[in-house]
Amino acid sequence: MARPIEELREERLRKLEQIRELGINPYPSSCGRCHSAAEAFELEGETVSVAGRIAAIRGHGKIIFFDLRDASGKIQLVFKAEKIKGKNAKLLGLLDIGDFIDARGGVFKTDAGEVSVLVEDFHLLTKSILPIPSKWHGLKDIEERYRQRYLDLLMNEEVRGAFQTRAEITNLLRKFLDGRGFMEVKTPALQPLYGGASARPFITHHNALGIDLFLRISDELYLKRLIVGGFEKVYELCTDFRNEGIDRWHNPEFTMLEFYWAYADYNDLMRLTEEMLSSIVKEVCGGYKIDYAGSKIDFKPPWKRLSFQKAVLDCCGIDIDEAKSLADLKAVLGKRKVKADLGGIRDLVGAWDELFKTLVRPQITDPTFLIDCPVAMRPLAKKHRKDSSKVENMQLVVAGAELVNAYTELNDPQEQRARWEEDMSRAKAGVEEFQVVDEDYIEALEYGMPPTAGWGLGVDRLVAILTNQHSLKDVILFPALRPR
Repeated sequence: MARPIEELREERLRKLEQIRELGINPYPSSCGRCHSAAEAFELEGETVSVAGRIAAIRGHGKIIFFDLRDASGKIQLVFKAEKIKGKNAKLLGLLDIGDFIDARGGVFKTDAGEVSVLVEDFHLLTKSILPIPSKWHGLKDIEERYRQRYLDLLMNEEVRGAFQTRAEITNLLRKFLDGRGFMEVKTPALQPLYGGASARPFITHHNALGIDLFLRISDELYLKRLIVGGFEKVYELCTDFRNEGIDRWHNPEFTMLEFYWAYADYNDLMRLTEEMLSSIVKEVCGGYKIDYAGSKIDFKPPWKRLSFQKAVLDCCGIDIDEAKSLADLKAVLGKRKVKADLGGIRDLVGAWDELFKTLVRPQITDPTFLIDCPVAMRPLAKKHRKDSSKVENMQLVVAGAELVNAYTELNDPQEQRARWEEDMSRAKAGVEEFQVVDEDYIEALEYGMPPTAGWGLGVDRLVAILTNQHSLKDVILFPALRPR
């Protein structure tokens, strides 16, 4: 029967006191490590100094075996009574699984053929007070895994692997853009006016300035100010914040990669997106085809392009040009017996968005560009050069999730003001998420912004798909959770 954790904690606290009575500092500042476990493993016949967490203890008396683990892997330590004298002989009996030590000794192979370090000297680096669970209960209680991510990482190698892959992906994204002449920049996370997307913001207060500020929902408007200022290729990998619901594809704090590219349009963006993401998939996954949620996804370019109008027509049997109001759309949906929950939807823009999210997007598995949506759905995008009722935009959808949102940027300041004012008027119908007029940005546009293309990637979503994780919570180290 397992002993209560409080009893184990009290036992370790007693050991801690005994260690101090020996005159040993259980939390020293320095460490004598010169080799990782992986490096030591390759140095048979040489003397090494390793450090890490004790992962297992076996044997007793004249010979004791420890498994020592660090970030590079695991190596066995062998303690023989004749080599460990004085305080260290007493200290050895006070160590537990979970403690950190450093150890120096020669590398050899045991009779069983296991590469090991025959310890000549060692030091306690950290005494652990709570025991590491032998079986992580978070496998049953998923939320506890997220709350105690440090234990999740410690106990589950595949979890550590997912976050190592995440780091690799973000490095590759930067490398790709850097290699094509883009410059990385930083823009404000605290903004006097939120903008760049239709989302509810978080509000905070700056005491020294005596003003309320918003946590950014997007860095778009600041990055485009830099295009006005003369830079032609800028990008930012940043954290955005949106005061919205939480589900498998949404977390209120998330990572976005946005770039802006002067003298380019959305056709250029689609070509660059294919090149960028297909190359990263190949590098990370070893090929263009990956497994995700039981499906095969093929990232080999070129990718399918489908107009928003055709996507809705194919899925719902409705031509978006024919429905001029929310009442018209509901009537058509009723006649065609399309099951769509539009309860709480206040206007036609919201209805199109809901149909797209709930009926169209879930049907898409392989990478697909959804292009040319209605003007009212993208207040910052330039109208289509051939059809003024649409904009030049694209959304990259993979496995039913939107990965990229991008468009040819609207650079006419007068039209931008009118489009924002039109979007703000939706509030009268009870719409909660809409964009507002940013006078400073309008002024920047009046100085002139060249033709520009803008692009935004949900990094967390990309990582989730490439690591075959169901939820963003599995690729965000510390996701938002309700209090216990």
